[in-house]
Amino acid sequence: MKPNYPYDDASQPEGQSTELDIERSVDKPEEACGVFGIYAPEEDVAKLTYFGLYALQHRGQESAGIATFEGEKVHLYKEMGLVSQVFSETILSELKGSIGVGHTRYSTTGSSRVVNAQPAVIETRLGSLALAHNGNLVNTANLRSKLEQRNCNFLTTTDSEMIALAIASEVDRGKDWLEAAISAFHWCQGAFSLVVGTPVGVMGVRDPNGIRPLVLGTLGNNPQRYVLASETCGLDIIGAEYVRDVEPGELVWITDAGVASFHWTQKPERKLCIFEMIYFARPDSIMEGESLYSYRMRIGRQLAKESPADVDLIIGVPDSGIPAAIGFSQESGITYAEGLIKNRYVGRTFIQPTQKMRESGIKMKLNPLKDVLNGKRVIVVDDSIVRGTTSRKLVQAIRDAGATEVHMRVSSPPVTHPCFYGIDTDNQDQLIAATKSVEEIAQQIGVDSLAYLSWEGMLKSTGEDPNSFCSACFTGDYPVPVPELLKRSKLMLEKAIALG
Repeated sequence: MKPNYPYDDASQPEGQSTELDIERSVDKPEEACGVFGIYAPEEDVAKLTYFGLYALQHRGQESAGIATFEGEKVHLYKEMGLVSQVFSETILSELKGSIGVGHTRYSTTGSSRVVNAQPAVIETRLGSLALAHNGNLVNTANLRSKLEQRNCNFLTTTDSEMIALAIASEVDRGKDWLEAAISAFHWCQGAFSLVVGTPVGVMGVRDPNGIRPLVLGTLGNNPQRYVLASETCGLDIIGAEYVRDVEPGELVWITDAGVASFHWTQKPERKLCIFEMIYFARPDSIMEGESLYSYRMRIGRQLAKESPADVDLIIGVPDSGIPAAIGFSQESGITYAEGLIKNRYVGRTFIQPTQKMRESGIKMKLNPLKDVLNGKRVIVVDDSIVRGTTSRKLVQAIRDAGATEVHMRVSSPPVTHPCFYGIDTDNQDQLIAATKSVEEIAQQIGVDSLAYLSWEGMLKSTGEDPNSFCSACFTGDYPVPVPELLKRSKLMLEKAIALG
């Protein structure tokens, strides 16, 4: 099956909005991407990949794609939209093979267009490769220049395609799949958790810092059936058993001979993104030996110790603030209640409300429960504040519902620096905590008091070595050096990729 492109790159000019370019900017860090891979002879790998991506949908809602390998033949289908919108039984039935690679995307680099959807498929002298990438590279300008010197042809504006081209370039210079991949990864700097499909096997790879997650599982009792996924929830949905994390700086190579492990860098230093634990990954996914729900409850308890308040009620902002709110309630002894109801069927709407509707307070996503909040002093627990615009509207809605006091507690430290490793945050001058004090933020969003979880409390609550996490968005201490060009403006990132 050929890639499904309703328009090519030339027919969609740069700067012209597609539906998914509209209303992207929200008051949260935007998701990373989700990757999935499977080696399972005699199984319906397309359908298994579909369900794996379905479980990883929270990591990206712009596009989805699946590539399968049927011997030397590769089948590919990718399209804009949610996993359930992109694929049908008919489409999946045409994606035949024993190896599958899947991706669900949020565009942290490259514009939101179908040509940039993944997996990226590249032809080589050994056959096709299909690559799915979670993360961002920080040396894209240098990498593009190197690839141009080798006369590589670029079809997209993504760093993911560059990684695929780097592997293909090494293959075409005479190396086998494994040698070519390891050589190419040494060209790459930044965050990359990858699944790479080939006609003979599938790879799972993490960068030397393991900034983005990747796990390995087995399917059933057959030792030759293996699964790779961004999170353990991608294993659970298809009945696969978690084996272990792919380690920082590791490449696992899955073929008919089984799983082989190669540590392709000499100095791995684990720096898992702490926001994966606070917000991005699903609460039922396992990290550090426990569900993230447990960690999020624990940081809520820590927050209650650090920043108590005399109130009647604790509520959480659905869904990500709820575990921390429950933990806060347990530690403080103050009653927890649902004070905000989320409309779970609201995605990204492209039908904009009229000005009159906006002025009347249209509430599409969250609606306060007036009989719960009326006359109460309330603590609202949220996982983060990025720009403060949503928080201000939320606080006003809670006051309009009759709350006499509104206090906000945030289960992460202030976000003061942009991310360059696969999370879409604003430019630094748009991050409210980078330009305002806590007191000024409290005044701007309209709360009676505001407190954030301490950086030390956030890391202590992991129960792990605090040095094993990337928390650059809170400190500016980037584990992989970021070129000054990118630090000056997040907008320069896409220019560096597009222009080299």
